[in-house]
Amino acid sequence: MESKTNVLEPLIENVQAYGKTSIELYKLKAIEKASDVSSTVISRTVAFSVLALFVFMVSFGVAFWLGDMMGKTYYGFLCVGGFYGIVWAVLYFFLHNWMKERTNNSIITQMLN
Repeated sequence: MESKTNVLEPLIENVQAYGKTSIELYKLKAIEKASDVSSTVISRTVAFSVLALFVFMVSFGVAFWLGDMMGKTYYGFLCVGGFYGIVWAVLYFFLHNWMKERTNNSIITQMLN
């Protein structure tokens, strides 16, 4: 009987060590995925912010320029606003589902790889 308990004790200790190591490995993998996703989100947010500021400034310039050419400043802003309204409608009605699916696939791929 004593020989069986002597054989089982190291086996139980190895199983416990394996369980602790597995849990630690899953924690580290989760941290890696979270940091990868968050760094991607942050970098894309910064890039998008810079692009948005650029588009904002160019839009003001074009609006003032068009307003000067048409005689009233607000005409230029109405034209630029109408242009952005058309762009929004095209993106929303024709590309919304495609962009949503692509974004979802990108996030899932990052989380699973």
